[in-house]
Amino acid sequence: MTEVQLVWPRLLQGFALSLGLIVAIGAQNVFVLTQGARGHRPWLVAGVCTACDALLIAAGVGGVGAVAAQAPLASGLLGLAGVGFLALYGLRALHSALRGGALGLEPEAGPPPLRAILLTALGVSLLNPHAVLDTVVLIGGLSSRLDAPGRFSFGLGAVLASACWFHALSLGGRLLAPLLRRPAAWRVMDAVVCLTMWTLAATLAQGL
Repeated sequence: MTEVQLVWPRLLQGFALSLGLIVAIGAQNVFVLTQGARGHRPWLVAGVCTACDALLIAAGVGGVGAVAAQAPLASGLLGLAGVGFLALYGLRALHSALRGGALGLEPEAGPPPLRAILLTALGVSLLNPHAVLDTVVLIGGLSSRLDAPGRFSFGLGAVLASACWFHALSLGGRLLAPLLRRPAAWRVMDAVVCLTMWTLAATLAQGL
């Protein structure tokens, strides 16, 4: 059996990149947070979203990343596009931090059925263009310049970030919901995202 070799710097890069991408306000995060705040099967919601992200990341790292690694020109273009995307993503986060935002949690009459929760969790995860772009295209593309152990470590770090974020967001929903209603909290979060994205863009650009 082939021993899997972890490259810790790549794992940390993948973790930081995935976490920076995932914390932005979006349909998936709003759904996870609201279900956690209302106590609607938070473990299940977090698990489904994590599994979907892991599937998409594996498709990106194992498919897009592996194929592009065999073509140096394609790998270079994907890496350059990824750095540009990170820079623009950081700029968007900066704009959001300056503008401010808030998250509303309107009261709900009663808990939805299990089928509705599952279908919604799958929908906001697999049918979300931003999630597919972030996981398959961006993470897969940026991993294309790495060797096999590096791609595995990068992808594993990205999956771990998704798991940590979704479970923290879902299970801590009741505590986080009042805080995330405040525009100042999202300003701080967006500012951190901006710095993370720009730092990653600069680091990855050095390897191009």
